[in-house]
Amino acid sequence: MANLKLRRIAIDTHKENVAYLHRQCEVYQIEGFQALSKIEVHAKDDGHSVLAVLNVVDDDAFVAPGELGLSEQVFAQFGLPEGAPVRICPASQPKSFSYVHRKIAGESLDYQQYLEIIRDIADNRYSKIEMTAYLVACAESGMDRDEVLYLTQAMVDTGERIDWEEPLVVDKHCIGGIPGNRTSMLIVPIVAAHGLFMPKTSSRAITSPAGTADTMEVFSQVELSIKQLQKIVRELRGSLAWGGTAKLAPVDDVLIAVERPLAMDSPGQMVASILSKKLAAGATHLIVDIPVGPTAKVRSQQSAMRLRKLFEYVGDNLGLQIDVVITDGRQPVGRGVGPVLEARDVLQVLENAPAAPQDLREKALRLAGRIIEFDPDVRGGKGYEIARDILDSGRALEKFNAIILAQGKKEQVLTPGKLTFDVLAEKDGRVCAIDNLQIARIASLAGAPLDKGAGVYLHKKLDQAVRKGEPLYTVYAEFQADLNFAKEAILHNNGVELE
Repeated sequence: MANLKLRRIAIDTHKENVAYLHRQCEVYQIEGFQALSKIEVHAKDDGHSVLAVLNVVDDDAFVAPGELGLSEQVFAQFGLPEGAPVRICPASQPKSFSYVHRKIAGESLDYQQYLEIIRDIADNRYSKIEMTAYLVACAESGMDRDEVLYLTQAMVDTGERIDWEEPLVVDKHCIGGIPGNRTSMLIVPIVAAHGLFMPKTSSRAITSPAGTADTMEVFSQVELSIKQLQKIVRELRGSLAWGGTAKLAPVDDVLIAVERPLAMDSPGQMVASILSKKLAAGATHLIVDIPVGPTAKVRSQQSAMRLRKLFEYVGDNLGLQIDVVITDGRQPVGRGVGPVLEARDVLQVLENAPAAPQDLREKALRLAGRIIEFDPDVRGGKGYEIARDILDSGRALEKFNAIILAQGKKEQVLTPGKLTFDVLAEKDGRVCAIDNLQIARIASLAGAPLDKGAGVYLHKKLDQAVRKGEPLYTVYAEFQADLNFAKEAILHNNGVELE
């Protein structure tokens, strides 16, 4: 193994270790490496190593012969300065990949086998192609409930865990797929004002127009260290932060990066993903929201019940008390879709404004009430009333503002996009269907969530009457090109059916 000089390549390869070698490099020609093969990179002095997928280049300005380039992620892992001498050799396939072959053949795996797979993924021993094989095997062969349990435990055991030293740590998760569903931003201040401990870490949007973290970022900072998060939650009993800064069930983030482009979301993998994150975050009690509707992730009550039983089985076996709530997923929740528009809905509900969307208010109160009933001092059936009183009294708004200040209030007041386009009803009638996926797609094409003010604002919801020429919804954008993309999608399908 001849020496190569290390070079940092400023490319974000998104959860994948990538190395770059020049085609005319002597090492490349002698060793017979191939593009997309895996290599081990060894430090000359102390022998520590990392694994990466090899890319071959022909441009000396990118990587010269005699150099080894490493993408941002793997360069940071390796921890050596540019110019340091390194050596490379072919990487062997991880032993655990034999278990993936078993899964492809339809066999069930045990805890130890899942643990070895997850450990190797965490150590970057799997390429994205190998991870895809693993995910497809689990989706196509299926996972029995014990396998989902083993996978969840393995994902928790390969990351950090937070111990809040609290007897009752509550959390809430929606399986997603419904635009505008910003109930967490209402539930946290209501539940925290009641006194329960709710350290809510949320996701950013991956394929949707906004995640809770994107919408909360309209008001405050969301990228907090674990130390900052702990301080805020101990003081205020709640938080609304982004979960990406913590190393909780880290393999979940890696697998999601592979799943999303493939549009994969198998039930077993989804349950393991959600529960591993919640267990690692220290939750003891969890509400799971499963929206059901023709354009939701879950399309039937029967599928929702199967998913509910799977959540409850895994939760029971891992010491996590779970209450699964099946909700109406036939249309977006609230009126805004996109960070600023959703933030406006949330604020209207907290301020008890007459224009506040009632469906968002009622869903948040229902879920907050169920969480409050985890409190042993609250009688069953009384949670909704307590939640409503906290919201109506202004205590939830007061708590929300305190969380904003503690996380770091944004000075700039963000507003909806300056460019608008009204989608008008083509006839008199009644709204009989709203396509969640299409409305989300239109909001994304308009620029959400990257442009905080972009998105869709719904003027009409299910079962509402509409006259010809009345606006069904308004599209907001910051840039004309994005508005044009949204308009083009609307021409094919505006996402609203009238009868």
